[in-house]
Parts: sequence; structure tokens; C-alpha cells
Amino acid sequence: DILDHADDLAQRFEDYEPSAQDEVAVAEYLLRRGALARARSERQIMEAVAEARRAGLSWKRIGSVLGISAQGAQQRYSTLAESA
Repeated sequence: DILDHADDLAQRFEDYEPSAQDEVAVAEYLLRRGALARARSERQIMEAVAEARRAGLSWKRIGSVLGISAQGAQQRYSTLAESA
């Protein structure tokens, strides 16, 4: 089943003919790339905060490392850190 799907995808790739609607302006591409990078960074920070909390770091220390207040760190990441 997986191999059939892979074959189907390969065939669609080979048959693909680009059109004008597929083009994206450089500025939009860069914006999308920046947004994706920000999302990845935020995910990495959230995972690091969760690990820091499991390791016993205080919200004050986490906030200091992130350049925000302890309260700001806790408000922003406590729910996410507890569920990660």
C-alpha cells in the first residue's frame, strides 16, 4: 500500500507541469519562510521550557534566559510546558 502510494506520488511529480498560478513572489516566499522559521523556533523554545521545568529550573531563571519576566514566561509557557 505504501509502495503504491509512493509510485503514485512519483508519477504525479513526473507529470507535473508548472503554471503561472504556481509562482510565488520572492517577498511572499521569504515571508512564508520567516513564518515557518518563527514557528519552529517557538516550538523549540516550548520544548526547552518544558525540559527546563522538568529539570527544576524556576520560572525566574527561564524568564531571564528568554529575556522576559518570570511572570511573562509562566503565563506564556506554563500550559504548554505542562502538556509537553
